[in-house]
Amino acid sequence: MARRTWRVLARAALGLVMVLAAAVAVGAAVSADVRFVLRGAYEEARILLRRRALTAVVADPATPEDHRQKIRLVLEARAWADSAIGLRPGDSYTTYARVGRDTLLLVLSASPRDALEPHLWRFPIVGAVPYRGFFSLAKAEQAARDFTARGYDTYLRPASAFSTLGWFSDPLLSTVLDGDVVAVVATVLHETAHRTLYVPGATPFDESFASYVGYRAAEAFFRARGDTLLAARAAAIWRDEVRLSHLYANLAERLTAFYDTRPPGAILTAGRDRLFGEARAQLAGTVGAALEVYDAGRLQARPLNNATLVAARIYRTRLDLFERIHQRSGSVQAALAAILTAMEQRGEQDPFDVLAPLGGDDGG
Repeated sequence: MARRTWRVLARAALGLVMVLAAAVAVGAAVSADVRFVLRGAYEEARILLRRRALTAVVADPATPEDHRQKIRLVLEARAWADSAIGLRPGDSYTTYARVGRDTLLLVLSASPRDALEPHLWRFPIVGAVPYRGFFSLAKAEQAARDFTARGYDTYLRPASAFSTLGWFSDPLLSTVLDGDVVAVVATVLHETAHRTLYVPGATPFDESFASYVGYRAAEAFFRARGDTLLAARAAAIWRDEVRLSHLYANLAERLTAFYDTRPPGAILTAGRDRLFGEARAQLAGTVGAALEVYDAGRLQARPLNNATLVAARIYRTRLDLFERIHQRSGSVQAALAAILTAMEQRGEQDPFDVLAPLGGDDGG
């Protein structure tokens, strides 16, 4: 009974500390943002209080065998990432937490219909970010409707994981464990990359860097353990990501040039439809045919507007730069070391410009 009482008190104390910390951190923010961060703190507390050691989950006979195998891979991958390539997992991904639903949260992106400019939400610690997460479907959909009424394109999508950037020991979530083996390992390495390097207010850089690390490190991990099939799949997914990054970069460039002409109503709509239609045609044609893992048909079926393009590019900005650094370095370990060394000298420079010389270009 004493042990149970202690656990209850410890949990209550943890929740109170997190709420107070969140309130202090956002004391100068407007009330809506205070509520948002407090809700995030509450949800994070719920996740943290449900944690179980991964070793205990593996030993539990009630754990499905496929989950047991994935958890073993996660433990192996995080240890390998720390010792072999220099990622800094800390004590994250040593525990497991069941979310209790099939989607962790919903992420909203918004952009004006006449400009390829992400709406930015500003929060303490993480800075300005081009998306906002919601734990309530109703609130997410209402926020999307509000932006639409103000003349914005919107995009609402599910997310299965996030990183607390080292503030807490991130657990492996049930929403991640439901993915395939490559996705599980790549997600853990992606989120660990955020713990290793994070530039506040530079979300496209942070996410694109983590995408590179997630897939290229997953490839190296599987290859190191002799699993050439899964290594090849991770490498193929990364190549698909680079191909899509080229498609979206080209579309963004053409849309920006079009919006700069300040087209009026009907011309704006017709021009948007034409450019988005041409991008869909590429997915149905040469780009789609080149994809190795991703389903071009499913990509074509997704909505395409300014907000979806902004969201797609968050994770796919200048991926070719990271690939060139990888090729010139010879391995993900060497590339990561070079990137971290360069970023230590960044100052106020754009992070992509800092890395450009490593990839053999001038950052243009």
